[in-house]
Amino acid sequence: MKIVVAYKWAPNPQDADVAADGSVDLGRAKWAVSEYDPVALELARQLADATGGEVIGLTVGAAGIDTPLARKAALSRGLDRLVLVADDALDGADGTRIAAVLAAAVRSIGDVDVVLAGDSSVDVAAGQVALTLAGTLGWLGLAAVSAVRVADAGTAGLVVERELPAGTAVVSVPTPVVLAATADAVVPRVAGMKDILAAAKKPVEVLSLAELSVAEPGAVLTTLATAKPGGAERTARIFDGSDAAAAATELVGALRQSGAL
Repeated sequence: MKIVVAYKWAPNPQDADVAADGSVDLGRAKWAVSEYDPVALELARQLADATGGEVIGLTVGAAGIDTPLARKAALSRGLDRLVLVADDALDGADGTRIAAVLAAAVRSIGDVDVVLAGDSSVDVAAGQVALTLAGTLGWLGLAAVSAVRVADAGTAGLVVERELPAGTAVVSVPTPVVLAATADAVVPRVAGMKDILAAAKKPVEVLSLAELSVAEPGAVLTTLATAKPGGAERTARIFDGSDAAAAATELVGALRQSGAL
């Protein structure tokens, strides 16, 4: 079984500097494998170990994603090899464009049975790439995946568990398929020194954007504006705690007004 894990090398917004005017500077933010993707990497490794399969990491983005640190960070998490599409033409690309490039790379790898991804990326958090990728490939795509295993003998495909509002659904899934894992599906492994040293010896293939047959997206997502949850600007408010009952009443009223209750 050939399993591809689509992951993102991204800056962590928690490290961003936010100016008084609301502008965000990610210049000092630490870059890493997006925090939702290690779950997908671990699920892929477990599935490959159960089937004698191969796990291939795949990431696309601006040229800056291809560094020794970025390579080792991914390869030390259970990958057998890595495929990169690093091109500054992808700087700031929206999810639809990213999905189109990922699809072209998956086709280039060839004979892929499963693509696994996290449910979102830490920097954009739109949660659209995995299912857009499935649509671009013409494959079945499932989100909210909490577990995956090979079907019983005599049955083709996979058995997938999904965490839905109504409960856990267990479904039989044919391959090829794209699966987006929930953030708590498994506990990802922590790379040790042995893993990091071994990562330096694993194969890496760098694909150029020009050599891929990337289908132009039929639609492009344009972000018109962003706002904090709740819409309105939030300000700090201090409650006088000398009268505990009155302070509690004020707090509940403020929370209801903000929509938090």
